[in-house]
Amino acid sequence: MEWVNTTFIDTSALIAVLNQNDQFHHSADHQWKKLLHSKHNLMTTNYIMVETLSLIQNRLGLEAVRAFLEDVQPILNIMIWVDDTVHRAGMSAVLTGGKRHLSLVDCVSFEIMRQNGIKEVFTFDRHFKEEGFKCIP
Repeated sequence: MEWVNTTFIDTSALIAVLNQNDQFHHSADHQWKKLLHSKHNLMTTNYIMVETLSLIQNRLGLEAVRAFLEDVQPILNIMIWVDDTVHRAGMSAVLTGGKRHLSLVDCVSFEIMRQNGIKEVFTFDRHFKEEGFKCIP
């Protein structure tokens, strides 16, 4: 299945949107507003949600977690729950990738995007570009 007009949302973008002290905040905020006014479906995974919530709680506190869950999560209109097959493919990619800073969450995201024909990602993580995805901004 190929999802037309779907943008995958990565942790790095979500954190940049929420954290005014993030080096990419201004760019992320501008792009986020553009995406919200577009006709794109905003898609992510439960792995991205776990990673994002952990970072928000650690860096910004519980009030920021509450705001994220109430204001941002409902906007992400497609949530893919990672199954065992995708998890194993991600683990295999981590081990064969040979890159210390390439995370399981990234590898699972690549797998989900490829399986669903998603070519565009809102991210500030260079690994997506290295994997051949169109990164915005």
